[in-house]
Amino acid sequence: MAKIKKIEAREILASGGAPTIEATVTLETGIVGEASVSYGASAGSKEAFLMLDGDKARYNGKGMLNAIENIKDVIAPVLMGQEGQQNIDKLMIELDGTENKSKLGGNAILAVSMAYARAAASDAGKQLYEYLGEIYSLDKFNKLPKPMVVMIEGGKHADQTTDLQEYLISSLGNRSASENVRVQMEIYEALKKILKREGLSINVGNEGAFAPNGITSNEKPMEYLVEAIKNAGYIPGVDVGISIDAAASEFYDLRNKIYDLRIEQRKLNSEELINYYLSWIDKYPFVSWEDMLSEFDWESWPTLSNRVKISGGNFKVIADDLTATNTKLLQRAIDEKAATAILIKLNQAGTVTETIECCKKARANNFWTVVSHRGGGESNDTFMVDVAVAVGSEYIKCGPTRGERVAKYNRLMRIEENLK
Repeated sequence: MAKIKKIEAREILASGGAPTIEATVTLETGIVGEASVSYGASAGSKEAFLMLDGDKARYNGKGMLNAIENIKDVIAPVLMGQEGQQNIDKLMIELDGTENKSKLGGNAILAVSMAYARAAASDAGKQLYEYLGEIYSLDKFNKLPKPMVVMIEGGKHADQTTDLQEYLISSLGNRSASENVRVQMEIYEALKKILKREGLSINVGNEGAFAPNGITSNEKPMEYLVEAIKNAGYIPGVDVGISIDAAASEFYDLRNKIYDLRIEQRKLNSEELINYYLSWIDKYPFVSWEDMLSEFDWESWPTLSNRVKISGGNFKVIADDLTATNTKLLQRAIDEKAATAILIKLNQAGTVTETIECCKKARANNFWTVVSHRGGGESNDTFMVDVAVAVGSEYIKCGPTRGERVAKYNRLMRIEENLK
């Protein structure tokens, strides 16, 4: 095992221009591991606590110096001389002592957890995905995750566009990782031509996807995606399918239990919204639907999942805000048949160990895992890709452009090269 000699931390800039935390862990062997934490502009209420300074005179209150002080003054002294990923994570969880890591900050704890994992993997002479697979006794993966690429973004990730947050294309078939990436980028270029033809902006949003204002309905982007797939020379539903992330909590009126579709000037209750979605099933080659209902509308999730099934929808219903990479919430979703897949985000859980344990529970219950980037607060770190490879995720979800996004696809292709 690799014992910790030194822990350092600092603010760096995340993709939205506000800070995030980067931690460096040095082992007694001299090996160094470094990692940075991502966070979301659109975030569920049950995620591990993101500790911000709140000092409006500095980064408009979004600084992370308090969390960094917690690493230096509270976490580091306890972890000196300690070893073992599960042990390191357990000590930090106990040191924090809260349900959601609000004492020390999930961002502080995760930065150290990830940095230690990197250092320990290097010390063992292993790739990060190999190290994770070994220490968590994961089944040997037999395939690499496919890309699930955000093509059009709206909601909280872009101004004056769709109510639904993300429209994605998801690779199908048995192509290599590098070929899947190529196909997705060719479709992205075909989509750009369609949007220009329609007089829509091709500026990009938080996640590097197109964020055109002036789209007339929440369904219209799916029409554009099908056309782009065909124009790029591929077959919808065979080579590539469509995924949606509605992020419905963002347009849910909790007080009145109504979904407000601003772009179409419609206010729908849960049953009406489900019917609204179901009208699309026969029109589009769906791979997955994510967060189509609010995290505060638990009782409607089993209805949605069941109605998708009986309507002939042969695709996955993904929980994100509903389950927040949390094994307890995942178990509830399993028990209530609320979903058939789970989105995985390291910062929702707050440690590497909790993230992997959530993936293991999902796999044991035949749930897909889709490991995801974050919008608005992403970093260049590619840890999420190694997690996806180690746990055998079906997809990694990420935007198509901007350095912090393409870094994930570049890592996936590099892993593929390592395996040859």
